Amino acid sequence: MAELSEALLSVLPSIRVPKAGDRVHKDECAFSFDTPKEEDANSSAGDPPRKKPTRLAIGVEGGFDIPEEKYEYDEHVKIVILPEYLDIPRDGLEGLPDMVKDRVSSAIEAILTADSASRKQEVQAWDGEVRRVSRHAFSLQQLPNGVRIPPCGWKCTKCDMRENLWLNMTDGSILCGRRYFDGSGGNNHAVEHYRETGYPLAVKLGTITPDGADVYSYDEDDMVLDPNLAEHLSHFGIDMLKMQKTDKTMTELEIDMNQRIGEWELIQESGVQLKPLYGPGYTGIRNLGNSCYLNSVVQVLFSIPDFQRKYVDKLEKIFRNAPTDPTQDFSTQVSKLGHGLLSGEYSKPASSDGEQQPDQKGIQDGIAPRMFKSLVGKGHPEFSTNRQQDAQEFFLHFINMVERNCRSSENPNEVFRFLVEEKLKCLATEKVKYTQRVDYIMQLPVPMEAALNKDELLEYEEKKRQAEAEKQPLPELVRAKVPFSSCLEAYGAPEQVDDFWSTALQAKSVALKTTRFASFPDYLVIQIKKFTFGLDWVPKKLDVSIEMPEELDISALRGTGLQPDEEEMPDIAPPLVTPDEPKAPMLDESVITQLVEMGFPMDACRKAVYYTGNSGVEAAMNWVMSHMDDPDFANPLVLPGSSGPGSTIACPDPPPEDSVDTIVSMGFSRDQAMKALRATNNNLERAVDWIFSHIDDLDAEAAMDISEGRSAAESISESVPVGPKVRDGPGKYQLFAFISHMGTSTMCGHYVCHIKKNGRWVIYNDQKVCASEKPPKDLGYIYFYQRIPS
Repeated sequence: MAELSEALLSVLPSIRVPKAGDRVHKDECAFSFDTPKEEDANSSAGDPPRKKPTRLAIGVEGGFDIPEEKYEYDEHVKIVILPEYLDIPRDGLEGLPDMVKDRVSSAIEAILTADSASRKQEVQAWDGEVRRVSRHAFSLQQLPNGVRIPPCGWKCTKCDMRENLWLNMTDGSILCGRRYFDGSGGNNHAVEHYRETGYPLAVKLGTITPDGADVYSYDEDDMVLDPNLAEHLSHFGIDMLKMQKTDKTMTELEIDMNQRIGEWELIQESGVQLKPLYGPGYTGIRNLGNSCYLNSVVQVLFSIPDFQRKYVDKLEKIFRNAPTDPTQDFSTQVSKLGHGLLSGEYSKPASSDGEQQPDQKGIQDGIAPRMFKSLVGKGHPEFSTNRQQDAQEFFLHFINMVERNCRSSENPNEVFRFLVEEKLKCLATEKVKYTQRVDYIMQLPVPMEAALNKDELLEYEEKKRQAEAEKQPLPELVRAKVPFSSCLEAYGAPEQVDDFWSTALQAKSVALKTTRFASFPDYLVIQIKKFTFGLDWVPKKLDVSIEMPEELDISALRGTGLQPDEEEMPDIAPPLVTPDEPKAPMLDESVITQLVEMGFPMDACRKAVYYTGNSGVEAAMNWVMSHMDDPDFANPLVLPGSSGPGSTIACPDPPPEDSVDTIVSMGFSRDQAMKALRATNNNLERAVDWIFSHIDDLDAEAAMDISEGRSAAESISESVPVGPKVRDGPGKYQLFAFISHMGTSTMCGHYVCHIKKNGRWVIYNDQKVCASEKPPKDLGYIYFYQRIPS
């Protein structure tokens, strides 16, 4: 007892009683996916049948059930003093000094009663039906046209549909809803009516009850709340208190859609009996609530040797050097994830009390990367949520985090990094300008006009129109077949750039931009640009089949640099205000109006048009989407040269010294830190992103400073290499992995990935890992090619 007392006294200063708001990690080890639950637990008997969900929610009444424990556990609590591994039973504190006993007992009790950090992060009580009050609810215009709506017997005024009907609450029109990706739903007449009239709010008939109804705002593009719904309905003679539900709510329809993911047989190969695989490298990942995008990306990344060497082979060193809170350390959590996937320790069949259903065969317990997902999504407006995300955006987000954490050490991102050569040719002077930038993904356009089966597509569209008009089942889908060679040609084709500022003319001109590779990476990542915006700015997916080659040669896309017969344009920065513009630049008001009508702040729209040089709504929209998270997003436009909105800030605050020191500690020079902070209004996180996105320019400036006589110490830290490290080699590749998406948008649907291992294709579908029989290589979204050794 004396030895234990001394041991506890020696660590007493480090024992802390958790307070409200503290993270308490007690369900999962910070260094592995082991949990306090041992495998020899006894199964409980007689699981009750599951109720059908009626709410798009998890862990609330009517929602999806949280999986209940199928086992009973005996709980044992003890104190372990590290690194000696001294065990002290919870009831073994008697006889210790009161000070020690009280402190330890308080800490134990607080830990046991606290909610675990993973429980707070999970989707335990997520409710997808939480809606905002519409901005139109208190000012909705209702026409005095005398329209009265009967309590039943409704039909669409344009197509006679009798279900999925929406009542426009401005003019009383009854019209059918949107058509879904699978052909169900309506004929889009309600949304077409909004585009024609601008009347924003509609209520779904058949969902009206005394408790409320489904209200949709076309202007806000979301389901909303209308506190004045009873008043708005009474305008058309509808008494909410007497209405009964007769149609499915949008939530119920979405639940049905989510439960029908298994119908997407082609990509998931669910129509084929697949052989389950277990062991190292064949570990499934649990879906933590729309996290299949993350699961697919990390499965591919940890199939690449460079990521294995960085995070798995050096696991012991990373764990040994982990900070006090390893749950918040990037390297620790990535190493833990890599070990969980590659060790085989968690690649075991899921425990089951009875015979598995056919679609459940091959399901593993797998790993649940809660700590990893929480850490990489921390502070991000999208990846910190449980909403579905774009796998390509997450890939780049993760790559960016690796860059931040590998600034002065081995960087596995080098396998993806390549240089892009862009050539701009002024058509008026024939002079050229060459620039290079770093990239990680080759974005391949899809020229739909190059489809090989145009006649079939036209015939299908005609049959589809006839079926819709006659209320018949839709014909079997015909998918556009576009040759991969046509996609490559579109990538390499010159692109016209209007309103190009030519330094040779010192005026605006028209230029042609040509994109080539200045280097070829070890692993080439190709994103098929299937997702685009329609004329109404609603995202849509191109339903296209592209036969991706097993072996790929892009040597013809290597850049050549400045040729002997080419003359470079003068290297002069364009003026902030071009000579043919007044000092207060004219902004395209039509573009501003379009953006404002989409719901963006007026000042943000003005800045978007200004910073994209009046180059059209698409460019301005891209600027808006890229800067929505900026803290000054909705601030007034500030121009260089004056002191107020619409002009300039005369004396911006100097960058804080602590922010400068933080950036310098990452290996950048003080000059670079100051420049980045000034460019981002002293926002530290944006400043770091700014440096990485401008590293080429900064390194070029540093090199110029040195050539002009300034010392290296004055220009750039010696620890920063000149230019990013880029590998290069032949442009011949072979396909080794691809990620596929099912659904109409990156914001919904499901992701799976296929990886070629030991000469065979393997499908990773969350917790299900099987040998692939028919890998759908023509339907992928992101492809990973590995260089063929020369």
